[in-house]
Amino acid sequence: MVKPTRYNIRVYGICLDEHGHVLLTDERRGGILMTKFPGGGHDLGEGIGDALRREFQEECDAEIDILGLFYLNDFLQISAFNPQDQLLSIYYLVKLCSPLNQSTKDRPFDFESSEGDQQAFRWVPISQLDASDFRFPVDKVVVQKLLSNQVYLRDLYSANDAIDTSNLQVV
Repeated sequence: MVKPTRYNIRVYGICLDEHGHVLLTDERRGGILMTKFPGGGHDLGEGIGDALRREFQEECDAEIDILGLFYLNDFLQISAFNPQDQLLSIYYLVKLCSPLNQSTKDRPFDFESSEGDQQAFRWVPISQLDASDFRFPVDKVVVQKLLSNQVYLRDLYSANDAIDTSNLQVV
């Protein structure tokens, strides 16, 4: 195993709609298919929250409010794209402040084109999330934590008047 030589900071938003569905992005990058949460790389010189807001603006053409930190990986994760990068992945709970200005799909990997890099968004009921549908190990951990913390999510989003929380299950 190659020893990492640098950090790669990633920041993602867990965004629930008014029905308790979570926003996912399906992507094809360099021929690799992946399902993940919206977000991406942190740029040197910007705050972590600013990076997440920028990523939502770039990917979704939408503004967000950050409600709180949800998860930070506490285990070694090497980048799937560059073995010299050790990933530090930060996940925040967010809500949309403006409409999502991207069309959404009902099926995974329902891209506009069969060639090149592509991205498509979809809303999935939180109770239907399955860690095996996600490509990256940290996302799989986050899905398990989302499924086991629905009471926390209900309380947080209710306090922020972000969503109708009746669809979140108590587990």
